[in-house]
Amino acid sequence: MAATHTNHKALEQYRDRANVYDLELAAFEPIRRSAIAQLNLAPGDTVIDVGCGTGLSFTHLQQAIGPLGHIIGIEQCPEMLNRARTRVTQNGWTNVTLLNASAEDAAIPCAAHAALFHFTHDILRNPAAISNVLRNLKPGAHVVATGLQWASPWAWPTNGFVLLAALRSVTCMEGLSQPWSLLAEQVGEMEVRSTLFGGVYIACGTVSPRPATEFQRTKTRQGHRKTPH
Repeated sequence: MAATHTNHKALEQYRDRANVYDLELAAFEPIRRSAIAQLNLAPGDTVIDVGCGTGLSFTHLQQAIGPLGHIIGIEQCPEMLNRARTRVTQNGWTNVTLLNASAEDAAIPCAAHAALFHFTHDILRNPAAISNVLRNLKPGAHVVATGLQWASPWAWPTNGFVLLAALRSVTCMEGLSQPWSLLAEQVGEMEVRSTLFGGVYIACGTVSPRPATEFQRTKTRQGHRKTPH
């Protein structure tokens, strides 16, 4: 119920921001480029853009994966997704799949090599959303998350900016001290660095190989049995 309530609040918030979203995010473009670079994408890779908004990351992702790669954009706000769809059409990209769904409910069509969470605080505080994305990543996939965070207590000008920006872009202040913490619980160890005077973070991790299920282990043991002569 709590997640549904949060999704509804976020949906209304992003509907209100759809017309000015690109302008609001313009100041953070260097962070976007840095985050995408740390995905270590290669030509032909598939990448999930979680909470893709109006598709601002698509150009940089396309440069990394090329025409043989694939972008899966997840966005629950129809107004945002319509702008992303227009961006795709205008650029003639045929390798983009857009999913109008919440991150926890999105039916991701294939396993991906990487996932980007760019300024998606509400999604990163939703364990079900994180799980749905991670279960659709290949072992060794790179995961990068960015967004607002509280700076040191003495950095009150920075925290004032974070507060104002958060009131505009997140539905709950919970977790702003370590927004990546729930992601790290599922991914494992993550490298985190701060920028913009401590008010923004970039967290990077790698998906570990999943442990074999009991069924898989049994099948493996059976597969290694010697054939009697």
